[in-house]
Amino acid sequence: MDAHDTTGTLEEALQRLHASGPERLGRLTNHAPMVVEALAAHGQAGAVHRWLDLYRPKLEDFPTPVAPVTDANWREALGDPRRAADWIGYVGRALAEQPWRDVLATWWPRLLPGLYGGSTHPVIRVGHAVRALEAGESAPRLAELAHGLGYWAARHRPVSGITELPAAPSAARSLDAVPPIADPRGGFPDRLAAVRRLPLWAGDVTDPDTARARLTELVRAATHRYATHGHGEETMLVHAATAPNAVLRALGSLPRELWAPSLHAAWTASAAVTAMYAPAGPVAHVPAPGCSPQEVLEQALAHGDEHVIKLTDTALDVGDERALAAALRAVELSEPLVPN
Repeated sequence: MDAHDTTGTLEEALQRLHASGPERLGRLTNHAPMVVEALAAHGQAGAVHRWLDLYRPKLEDFPTPVAPVTDANWREALGDPRRAADWIGYVGRALAEQPWRDVLATWWPRLLPGLYGGSTHPVIRVGHAVRALEAGESAPRLAELAHGLGYWAARHRPVSGITELPAAPSAARSLDAVPPIADPRGGFPDRLAAVRRLPLWAGDVTDPDTARARLTELVRAATHRYATHGHGEETMLVHAATAPNAVLRALGSLPRELWAPSLHAAWTASAAVTAMYAPAGPVAHVPAPGCSPQEVLEQALAHGDEHVIKLTDTALDVGDERALAAALRAVELSEPLVPN
């Protein structure tokens, strides 16, 4: 279903959005750049501006800069959400001087340990930006990469102190083995801090091609799992699939030596989200009722919720019946963008 937009609609939408900040209310992510890229990538460019008009009330103005980030002081600004505008400007200047893949290769290993900040939304935004750039370079698409990497730097948050548990051979069984956090209360930062034990799946992988294959397996397993476990938290459990898929999308644009570390970070993110929002038990898998991928995408678009569309985007990448069932489960569980 990949039908990248060549009409200029994505550029128009990104230009609209770059007047807005990466968050609203100090913590809630602006999902619009990711959604419009997903719609354009799947042949729905004609719906982009209509969807964006509906999402407009969730946008805030671009934040006020504090002080320039420079080559000399960037470490001091890392992980400071007040510096989002400064970071976006800094990365934008780098992209004006260097090829975008070089900038990505420089910043990916610096930011990868902090993939978990911002509820993993920054790396997801970068994954969408990379897919758009691989389809065709333009000034708005380069600016979108600056916004994504800058947001990631501002929300950079590592995790530490996690006890490694034995893992099963497969990603699916290892996700089944993830122990829920002891006190599932609070928002994402509080729950992330409560993650203490995770299986160490694929921890011995060093070969780049094996890393890519395992990451593909993880995306499939996490997407399938949503169909039976998404009721644990219909919004947040989306990220168990979309975060590793964002990493997978970026691999081909990165040096091969970064592929294995990327797999390990993606596994930790997916497993942590699984632990943070685990339901009491699964529900039975309900097969997708004979829907084509296009029909599932149309249902997600009609529903309108940003996480539903983004999970559907990942489900279309996976492409099998269980993935489509997961997308339809998200439609069923989630509140629509515009309440009925």
